Amino acid sequence: MDNQRNLLLAVVLCGLMLVGWEAGMSYFYPDRNVTPTEEVAATTAPDGTPVATPAATAASPASLGDTAPTAAAQPVDLDTALKAGERITIDSPEVLGTINTVGARLDDITLKTHRQTVEKDSGNVRIFSPKGTDEQHYARFGWLGEGVNVPQADTVWQASGGSLTQDNAVTLRHDNGEGQLFTIEFAIDEHYMITAKQTVANTGAGPIVVQPYGLIDRTTDNASAGTFNVHSGPFGNFGDGIRFGPDYDELAEDAAEGNNEGRVHWIGFTDIYWMSVLIPQDDSNTDAMFRSLGNNLFRADVSYQPFTVAAGTQVERTTQLFAGAKETAVLDQYENAGIDKFGKAVDWGWFEIIAWPIWWLLTHLFALVGNFGLAIIGLTVLIRLVLFPIAQKQFASMAAMKAIQPKMKAIQERYKDDKQKQQQEIMALYKKEKVNPLAGCLPILIQIPIFFALYKTLILAIEMRHQPFVLWLKDLSAPDPATILNLFGYLPFDVPSLLAIGPLAILLGVTMWLTFKMNPTAMDPIQQQIFNIMPWMLMFVMAPFAAGLLLYWVTNNVLTLAQQTYLYSKHPQLRAAAEKEKADKAAAAARDAKG
Repeated sequence: MDNQRNLLLAVVLCGLMLVGWEAGMSYFYPDRNVTPTEEVAATTAPDGTPVATPAATAASPASLGDTAPTAAAQPVDLDTALKAGERITIDSPEVLGTINTVGARLDDITLKTHRQTVEKDSGNVRIFSPKGTDEQHYARFGWLGEGVNVPQADTVWQASGGSLTQDNAVTLRHDNGEGQLFTIEFAIDEHYMITAKQTVANTGAGPIVVQPYGLIDRTTDNASAGTFNVHSGPFGNFGDGIRFGPDYDELAEDAAEGNNEGRVHWIGFTDIYWMSVLIPQDDSNTDAMFRSLGNNLFRADVSYQPFTVAAGTQVERTTQLFAGAKETAVLDQYENAGIDKFGKAVDWGWFEIIAWPIWWLLTHLFALVGNFGLAIIGLTVLIRLVLFPIAQKQFASMAAMKAIQPKMKAIQERYKDDKQKQQQEIMALYKKEKVNPLAGCLPILIQIPIFFALYKTLILAIEMRHQPFVLWLKDLSAPDPATILNLFGYLPFDVPSLLAIGPLAILLGVTMWLTFKMNPTAMDPIQQQIFNIMPWMLMFVMAPFAAGLLLYWVTNNVLTLAQQTYLYSKHPQLRAAAEKEKADKAAAAARDAKG
């Protein structure tokens, strides 16, 4: 009875783990705030050599030229905001948008290669939107100054150079009328990287002290929700590692600003598939911060150390802005070009050692077969081939265990009143017969990390987003959209989420039930009941998961059935035992019916 109670407890705990996984994992991933450190100020001449070191910071970067909202304002219509004032067109291979000459804001960016929904006529994914709109999200570059009139958030810049394209940079200029000319030159590459080169030319009579900065400002109203072990919110690469956090809620509740210590390699915000980050000049001395502005508005900023610009000289700082899709190949390309750990912006977490190879294999299989559903099936076949020798050992262990069942039963009867002696004799029997009772669990233990790694790959890999399989399965990264109970939408009612069971979930339950049926029946009646119930319980638990994950599991079950059929032919004693058990059960049922 102790073993029965322990088994029931284990099954209940596994069920709770599956159902409550997402909520529970938040406990193991606390967000982290860190403490800033002092950095030495730097000043340079046009050739990059030191000129002077001011005694104090030029000005506090608390607002960085944009005032935080004090009360919720009426949202601005997106179309109206995009038509107001003069704008510079952005048209590169993967990015379409505009730059607002008021404040020199990059506040209109959409992605040419990514749609909002699976529908082909849906609009492009929008990354940046103007200030005051429902989806406010923009970047801005500017200066703080001491005793100098620097451009403000409402400054109207003069533009030259035409449209911003991969082959053509544009320049914004502002002359403050006091002997200082501020310029920002924007360039864009073939993907999602924009380079902003900020220059201050001082033609005045004396030196000035200025402090360049860059910021990203966004609302959380359109932020993607974080899921199991997947962060959505502030993140960056500080010091010697990437920090995913703090969460938006924690940042809003913390009265202190979210400072970050260590060298700033990049800082910004991430969603599941998209991110916007600032990458400061590589040889610069910078501070970085996350800030809560109230009304669901947050900011990430990079401020360079203040420097002196002597009369007749100019100084520049170059900052990169990534605003686009978290495509692993693209991020790795930037990392190879010198942006530290940029490929790690995809939060593989604990499962990276398995998830990344699975992603790599899936994408290469997709390139070969042209369908991600077929790629998942191919991946499953390859995994089963790798694990086939282990499965052979599992079945051999099952055969050996079945062969010694009569001896085990005799020991249990002989020492039924002495549990300790019973366990000692059974262990001696295992040793004598060279049987490992845990060998049958090894394939399951190996499958668990593979399963969760694939789960994470389907959530994180934008390459899987909106990828169809066949018929109704138009997005393998989303749950199965078909629902049996309303006949796939033909009946006019919505099915409660708990009962929203699709064809893939039913196939999962059926195939798992068949695999359990092919195994020799457990001697313990309670174990038999658990194995009879478990497939249907998992059918409901797994229904909301990504369709690609269910496709993997169904394929795995089908291959298991085929493998069991083959291995039964290699171990006839298992087949005979299974058939004998079925015959015994049928005879027992017949006797019960007569009685």
